[in-house]
Amino acid sequence: LWQASDKSATIMTKGISVGLSKGHAVTARTLAPRPGSRKGRCGKRVGMIRSLIRDVAGSAPYEKRLMELLKTGRDKRALKLAKRKVC
Repeated sequence: LWQASDKSATIMTKGISVGLSKGHAVTARTLAPRPGSRKGRCGKRVGMIRSLIRDVAGSAPYEKRLMELLKTGRDKRALKLAKRKVC
């Protein structure tokens, strides 16, 4: 029997020694989150420093062009440009 958990699909065991769901029936442990799971998140201090730098230095040239395109109503063009610059 397949039982979908919150993160991935796991096999439920019946406690018998043959078949697809063979093995000793145990309950899954809830593990503490690993440090790598917060990779890429922005902390309070770093976010504040980045926003301060953005205020002082201003926007990048492609960001200024995006804002201009959005002001004139060319949303689709702005989206294409943003995708090309980010990816």
